[in-house]
Amino acid sequence: MNTTKPILVTGGAGFIGSHLCKSLVTKGQDVLCLDNFYTGSVENVAELQGHDNFRLVEHDVTKTFETSVGAIYNLACPASPIHYQRDPVQTVRTSVLGAINMLDLALQMGCRIFQASTSEVYGSPEVHPQTESYNGNVNPIGPRACYDEGKRCAETLFFDYARQFELSVRVARIFNTYGPRMQPNDGRVVSNFVMQALQGAPITIYGKGMQTRSFCYVDDMVAGLEAIMNLADPVTGPINLGNPHEITMLELAETVFRLTGTKENITYLPLPPDDPPQRQPDISLAKKCLNWEPTISLEDGLTETIAYFRQLLA
Repeated sequence: MNTTKPILVTGGAGFIGSHLCKSLVTKGQDVLCLDNFYTGSVENVAELQGHDNFRLVEHDVTKTFETSVGAIYNLACPASPIHYQRDPVQTVRTSVLGAINMLDLALQMGCRIFQASTSEVYGSPEVHPQTESYNGNVNPIGPRACYDEGKRCAETLFFDYARQFELSVRVARIFNTYGPRMQPNDGRVVSNFVMQALQGAPITIYGKGMQTRSFCYVDDMVAGLEAIMNLADPVTGPINLGNPHEITMLELAETVFRLTGTKENITYLPLPPDDPPQRQPDISLAKKCLNWEPTISLEDGLTETIAYFRQLLA
């Protein structure tokens, strides 16, 4: 999408958001990046600060924001359990009030708006792999509910705005994404494993390590986000975005040991509550509607990610 007005990216100084901002700026698009720096950082967008078509504003999306924009990517919300469980009430506020504020801005501007939803809306899935038609199996009162249910409510709002106000919306359910600019202490499995291996500490595996995840490199994910935003009406989503290659946590640990050149050393801990045993996207809809699928292998993506963390530790 190319618009003469700036594209607003909320959570734009975060992990995925900063990569999206860079991609848009590189394409010559004016970008307005909003972030309250709860999990994002100025360093993530430092290389963009010198560009005339990039502007960074500190703002919390739970508060209204008025500006003239041509499109909105709503990515604002802490995405890792260690961060969204630290202040669960604020997580719900960010998901729900943030969605309302951005939807109202889109309605005022008459512009298209994208919502970064999550595979967590499927909860601990009883259907495998997960398709967009599956309504999920979420514990509404568990420790992960602030994020899971907050994102589910945000989806509800987006589709109600589309039905009630005929607003042009896009919703993608993002599966596990990794790459440079992940926070080293965000509690996500890739950053945990890589940091532990590089620091010579045992890799921490919960349960027996047979639970599965599917990991998408951030460049592939950003291409997917732009593809769904650029898609003509009436396809609104939700559309799964992720890498369908499924891997166990033990297999991931073995790959990290090999790529970092470190000795295998694993500590096993009990599974946390509501931790999904399997997570794998069915991306048939993304292939059909967006002509999109990941192209970067786990090995290549992990090599780039490990290099990033090595530099942080240097």
